[in-house]
Amino acid sequence: MWRNLSLVAFVAMMSLIGMSAAEAQSPESDTADTMTELPPAPAFVVPDVAQMTLESANVDNRHLTFKPGLAALFDYTWFDQDAASQAQVGTQEDQFEVRSFRLIGRGELKFLNSWNYMLSAEYKGFDNDPDGEDWQISDAWVQFNAGSTRIRIGKQKQPFVYETVGDAANLPQNERLLSPFFVSRSLGVSWSGGFSRRATWSVGWFNDAPVSGESFSDNGSDVAARVTALPILEDDGARYLHLAASARYYAGDKNNLRFKGRPESNVADNFVDTGNIPGDHAWLMGLEALWADHYYSVLAEYVHAWVRSAPTDNPQFNGYYITASFVPNGLPRPYDTKAAYARRVPVTEAWGSLEFVLRYGHLDLDDAQVRGGTLDKWFAGINWWATKRWKASIGYGDADLDRFDVTGNTRILLTRIQWIY
Repeated sequence: MWRNLSLVAFVAMMSLIGMSAAEAQSPESDTADTMTELPPAPAFVVPDVAQMTLESANVDNRHLTFKPGLAALFDYTWFDQDAASQAQVGTQEDQFEVRSFRLIGRGELKFLNSWNYMLSAEYKGFDNDPDGEDWQISDAWVQFNAGSTRIRIGKQKQPFVYETVGDAANLPQNERLLSPFFVSRSLGVSWSGGFSRRATWSVGWFNDAPVSGESFSDNGSDVAARVTALPILEDDGARYLHLAASARYYAGDKNNLRFKGRPESNVADNFVDTGNIPGDHAWLMGLEALWADHYYSVLAEYVHAWVRSAPTDNPQFNGYYITASFVPNGLPRPYDTKAAYARRVPVTEAWGSLEFVLRYGHLDLDDAQVRGGTLDKWFAGINWWATKRWKASIGYGDADLDRFDVTGNTRILLTRIQWIY
């Protein structure tokens, strides 16, 4: 009861001090809401669908507006394992995958003043369990715009960790690393707003009981919150510093908690996995920093989890990564002041724009009586942003897993082609 009262008080305080709205969790196809204009797009050498053709499918009448969208991502992944890695996680198979095929519809409900909506259905996808159903509803929400705040109801992203709040398909790296610490989308209610044009907040309560078939108490409720600041934004948006902190209360289903993750490959098995931990809840804290200066940018995150589990001596887990990016055209990802993260690389040449990426990440799910494994992962890749919507990438990763009293090494080569509108 005290947790519910505390949440209500926190939300009420945020609603009073919010000064300008923040449109968090915008679709991957959106352009950035920046303080300056981006360079006009050139005539691309790589063929693409004309903007006028795409916009012809939009609907705008006295009842509603409707804008369709599509995200299609295709991967092929190769693995090279040593004997210790095969003993730890089994043989990982080289394979092609439709990484995501997502149909999107969104717009404004004119017959309900100040309401808008979003609905998306996805084959596979960044938020889908590879062992679950192929098709799922990714987003299904309505949002009420109440002056300085936004109130969103339905299936949506939880405001925790930059990797999930941001555009998953348009991050510098191809895959997320901190997935053991978040559940991306859940049913719930969220509130968001802004302290100013350079600071945002969001908070939400989530429980999937209506679709899981479990009771609310058995399913477990999550509470997540995120606060961001942009202390530096200079040189027409080419130089900026983003800072953020987030927190999550994770209540396990039927008093069981689990943390698991793959080595930045959706077709790999879970390399780190705690299994079910008997416990009522866990507290998680996240820190973010993104520094961009024309040609260069550095993105870093850290997450720490405190697990309330007396039978396993209350273990603590953590994970972090540092990603460096170099863009030869000197235009880093434009920072979206409403969504509070950086968008895709601007394309300024007919042949597109290149991005070189280097990343190191670490996951530690070993503590107290839990042995979930420790993973160290290096990644190097090249992204070719061929047009505003086409991207091709290739990335090489080297993963060292310390688990089951042995250390195994796995090398991963991942290629991707994507088109997003």
